[in-house]
Amino acid sequence: MEFRHVLLLVFVLAALHVHFRGRVRFSLKRALDFTVLLAPVNSLMVLFSRAPTQPYLDPKTFPELAPLAANWHTIRDEAMRLAEGGGIRAASGYNDVGFNSFFRTGWKRFYLSWYGKDMPSAQAQCPQTVALLKQIPSIKAAMFASLPPGATLVKHRDPYAGSLRYHLGLVTPNDPACYIEVDGQRYHWRDGEAVMFDETYIHHAENATQQQRVILFCDVERPLHFAPLRWFNRFFAKHVMAAASSQNIEGEQVGGLNRAFATIYLWRLKAKALKASNRSLYYAGKWALIVGLLWLLFW
Repeated sequence: MEFRHVLLLVFVLAALHVHFRGRVRFSLKRALDFTVLLAPVNSLMVLFSRAPTQPYLDPKTFPELAPLAANWHTIRDEAMRLAEGGGIRAASGYNDVGFNSFFRTGWKRFYLSWYGKDMPSAQAQCPQTVALLKQIPSIKAAMFASLPPGATLVKHRDPYAGSLRYHLGLVTPNDPACYIEVDGQRYHWRDGEAVMFDETYIHHAENATQQQRVILFCDVERPLHFAPLRWFNRFFAKHVMAAASSQNIEGEQVGGLNRAFATIYLWRLKAKALKASNRSLYYAGKWALIVGLLWLLFW
């Protein structure tokens, strides 16, 4: 068997692992996303994870995060001053590739840090929260995130398994009608309470109450066995995830991926129009693109 065929077999096995690891799965045509394209790396991250490979994790097993919940009133006060002044908001243009689709339903954010990129606006407006976050090196990114009344986030999964997701309730409805569901398991946010989950499982959220939900949202480095994997994870975070940095205010640095996204999104709009008019043709084209990329890689 030629080496390229071995690589293709590894890719297929890893893609199957990614697809079947949860109870909730996308249909095959919907399953072709960046999570699958990164499947070999994601499989390694999951297979050699020191944290349990399950949808939800106990925040108490990450004791370094305890200062956040212990200081949640301080964090909440800075978040609400921002929210009342309109600081927690959607991107001003197509410069936030990771969360662009969320803005359509009213989801908003204010970045506190992003994979080594400091945010001057966060330091100026939320100094106490930023100081707390800097004391915890395993936190690679953080933001305040608002889910307004009536908002929903459709089913999705994050493309890279190198982190785990931490949410700390700041101002929430404290109501089961404002919830997140990860791999079919539901949790509703509560003030001052933390929840952790693996964001590479399919998840969605809804706020069916009349009160907004504001949380502290963090990406926490996945603990891994073996130093080479830890090195690779940090290298990927520094050189790829960091390139997806966005801005809170005009003038702050925008990463290379987001600068490219502003141009690429024009083609994305055409693809969305095709999907609306002819879903079969859209998915045929998507499959053809994926197969073409694989052919270039392995042949």
